[in-house]
Amino acid sequence: MIIRRVPTRGTHSANPRQAAFDTLLRIKKEGGYADRLIDNELSGGALTGPDRGLYAELVFGVLRRQGTLDHILRQLLEKPIIELDPQALVILRLGLYQITSLDRIPESAAVNEAVNLAKVNTPGTSGLVNAVLRNYLRQRDTMTFPDMATSPVAAIAALHSQPEWIAEQWIDQLGIAEAASLAEASSQPPPLTLRVNTLRTGRQDLLDEFEHHGITAAPCRFSADGIAVTGRHLITTLPGFATGLFVVQDEASQLAGTLLGAEPGERIWDACSAPGGKTCHLAQQMDDRGELIATDISRSKLTLVQDSARRLGITTVTTAVADLHQPDTFPEGTFDRILLDAPCSGLGVIRRNPEAKWRLFSGDVTRLAAVQKILLKNATAKLNRGGTLLYSTCSTSEAENELVVEDFLLHNPAFVLEDLRELFPTLGELIAFYGMFRAWPHRHGMDGFFAARIKKIA
Repeated sequence: MIIRRVPTRGTHSANPRQAAFDTLLRIKKEGGYADRLIDNELSGGALTGPDRGLYAELVFGVLRRQGTLDHILRQLLEKPIIELDPQALVILRLGLYQITSLDRIPESAAVNEAVNLAKVNTPGTSGLVNAVLRNYLRQRDTMTFPDMATSPVAAIAALHSQPEWIAEQWIDQLGIAEAASLAEASSQPPPLTLRVNTLRTGRQDLLDEFEHHGITAAPCRFSADGIAVTGRHLITTLPGFATGLFVVQDEASQLAGTLLGAEPGERIWDACSAPGGKTCHLAQQMDDRGELIATDISRSKLTLVQDSARRLGITTVTTAVADLHQPDTFPEGTFDRILLDAPCSGLGVIRRNPEAKWRLFSGDVTRLAAVQKILLKNATAKLNRGGTLLYSTCSTSEAENELVVEDFLLHNPAFVLEDLRELFPTLGELIAFYGMFRAWPHRHGMDGFFAARIKKIA
């Protein structure tokens, strides 16, 4: 009788490839977020030294390049991928990723380790794993990809590891060349960007501190509070983390707080606040003076907001559970400003959450857009006259962004769109001709992000 190793919750492997296999298989079978599963694995302490970095590289790398890896495997397998043993498929992806993307790992070692993984986890497929990977080494120069000129959707999907429906949507929005650039950028590791907590220090002071510790960093181009850090780092060990001098936040996300224009003494609502990066930035802009209410539908996620505010020394924030799907969250006319960072498909951040692109479907965008329209209607009702709301998402889809805002304005004449070009001329490169904010990974080196500012005039 063959006994297969079945990964269980709470177990941790000292072998980075086995740990990566367990994580990828769990994502494939159960879903879940790669970053959280990786953090959980690393917190177990079984992996040490360089193995910790290799483990994270394997998980994120396979997820980012899965479409390309599968395109190659289809040319090497005698049967469809869907008929392959799920554990063998994960092992083949791991082995092929190491061969194609990790120069520091000898090809023979990548094959042998993959075969060993198969022997431990799915013994009946070890021969298949060995044959397929060795066939790739012999036939790699014969691997073919679709032609960009004649089959752009298929080409972008295969070359840059994106689902075809996403590639098609990007082509419709940007044209073939830019869609290919966006797809390529969205399959690369994201930069490490920090936001300085100006309640406790200045950007240059933190840069000087990093330099003193041999950490290479530079000011962000657009965010006045942003720092781009070079290299890989364990965030909690960076100088200033424990004392709340910074928070990890992409530059595009930082600019959302800037665009709302929070002022000290105002009453502000962050309607979908978890995990709290934007909330704390608003408090920072308010000089920690005023009333800032942070709500979320999830009580457990609000703990993240509270923890972040506590570490940064912020006292203005009050948290509460609230369901924005319900119209009676707060009385009408309660707030001077509202930030609605709406739940979305996350197409702008798939380089950070690569597992998401393999579980999303085009219908999800349509469904989410319908929800976003409800949330926007309910949130704007809480503005006082003359108040402003910033609607934002980390999606690239027009259906979740421009079309949601346009639909709202069409049916609500008491509100107008404010032109962000006029309000923030220094950010002109990030603002479209129609006055809404648009950041792109391939153009600006930051997450895909959208924002529109709406004012209540009656």
